Amino acid sequence: MLKKSTIQLLRFPFSIFLMPVFWFALLYVNIIKWDNVWMLFFILHGLLYPASNAYNSYMDKDTESIGGIAQPLPPTKQLYYMSLAMDVLAIVWAFFIHHTVGCCVFTYVIFSRLYSYRGIRLKKYPIIGFLTVIVNQGGLIFFTVYKAAQQINTAIPYSGIIASILLIGGFYPITQVYQHASDRVDGVNTLSMQLGIKGTFLFCIIMYFLAFLTMAYYFISIDEVRTFIIIQLFFLPVLIYFFYWMNLVWKDIHYANFKQTMKMNWIAAIFTNMAFIFVLIQQHFG
Repeated sequence: MLKKSTIQLLRFPFSIFLMPVFWFALLYVNIIKWDNVWMLFFILHGLLYPASNAYNSYMDKDTESIGGIAQPLPPTKQLYYMSLAMDVLAIVWAFFIHHTVGCCVFTYVIFSRLYSYRGIRLKKYPIIGFLTVIVNQGGLIFFTVYKAAQQINTAIPYSGIIASILLIGGFYPITQVYQHASDRVDGVNTLSMQLGIKGTFLFCIIMYFLAFLTMAYYFISIDEVRTFIIIQLFFLPVLIYFFYWMNLVWKDIHYANFKQTMKMNWIAAIFTNMAFIFVLIQQHFG
């Protein structure tokens, strides 16, 4: 029987924060293999991401707030074995979709482990840790979804890979602004710590600006300016709240806390997912 701590630390709701890259990748596929798409959706959001969360929690043994959980329970050995079982199942199932998809999921698992494993712990290095997250959660996942979904072999859309990396690059550091003290105690030196709280906000603005430029380039190049404008309209609530929160932090640094960070994450995830799903429906069912 699964323990309460195991269920909590798998952090299934956290997968919603990583979901936009999945929908975004599908915008680049003309004819979608929907059976593969739904299988991969479950592999990523039901197995791979929760397993990564679980392994990270087992290694960190957090006592302070973490992504999506205000008061994490102590992890047990069951959590460790559950993360391994879910990873194995994710890899095996991914190979049934396509050998390239299987290799991509296997690569994600390896880097997820290297990121958290105490013996190596890439997360304690600000630049290496940051690049590990954005390349895997952004670029690698985009390519994995694209490969699983396409009916025929086409050229790899590198603009989509770059945009995904930049989107995660704009999202990830802002999730760490409230963790500086606990990360310092744990010997982790994040990019957000190097930038400082205000520097993290400015860095994320730059990353999102570059992501939007990359998306604009792609949609303009395929004569889909309307699609790009629609996406920007969905992003307006995200930008409004981001700058509202940024203004609060500029006045009082204590607003860079868990509650405000989670609110920002949920607003960003909901509207970004809605934007890409809306465009996807327009493309294939409109």
